[in-house]
Amino acid sequence: MLKKLTSLCLITLLVGCDNAKSIREICDDDAQFCADLNTDSHCNTQRAEVILGRYAESQTPDDATKYKLLSAFHSYAKCVELAASIEHIKLKEKTTSRVNGHLTALKEINRLSKETRNSQYPHLLYYHWSRNGDEQAMQSLIAMDEKRELETSEFQYKLATYYIKFDNKLAVDKLYHALELNPAGETAKPEIYTALTNIFYQMEEFKLSYIWALVAKEAGIENIDLAPLEYELTNQGKSLSELANLADSTLSSIEDGTFSSPR
Repeated sequence: MLKKLTSLCLITLLVGCDNAKSIREICDDDAQFCADLNTDSHCNTQRAEVILGRYAESQTPDDATKYKLLSAFHSYAKCVELAASIEHIKLKEKTTSRVNGHLTALKEINRLSKETRNSQYPHLLYYHWSRNGDEQAMQSLIAMDEKRELETSEFQYKLATYYIKFDNKLAVDKLYHALELNPAGETAKPEIYTALTNIFYQMEEFKLSYIWALVAKEAGIENIDLAPLEYELTNQGKSLSELANLADSTLSSIEDGTFSSPR
């Protein structure tokens, strides 16, 4: 009983003070937003986000709202699919509701994908490229970038994930620019550090690869293997302590919002 009350409290907190309705009120007033999702305690957080997203779409069915709902359904689908694989021995209906919730998520993802196929909303353009391989969507993003309409750390990283497939130098430029745009006091996306480490390693720029590997490690990223890089650099007669100092100053500049691309 205590566990159930705790879950309900969590869901209430997720709604936020600015929302006109709680999760319970939405479900009571508009059962279609809730009835086809799982009914047990699994995936409460993701389920709540879906319900809020469905309600928001009913009020403001714009591209930004649809993108948030798409993201919510993807998170919910991943969670409830795992939950559906856990058979509830005593109450088979719980397993059934999880399966139904997963099917609902897949159906809604398909609906939202079709409805937003021609959207020019940047997040949806990237979604359709990354999920559906829509090259035209990516070309639209590139055109926006050329007009400097995507000057955020998030989108510069996203563009880098495109260029990394065929142009390492351009990918590095985008990753550096993503760090330049990272606001002071905000944690940079850790994948930027690992991407730079891997790209420079592939380019046999071992000094730069090592610096970014150290930055990644200092930023708290685990499973960074420094041994191969240290071997290469030691053979080249490089000072590892000097590179460590460079990594320290680089991370500090990123955290302070003063990083400037060295290229």
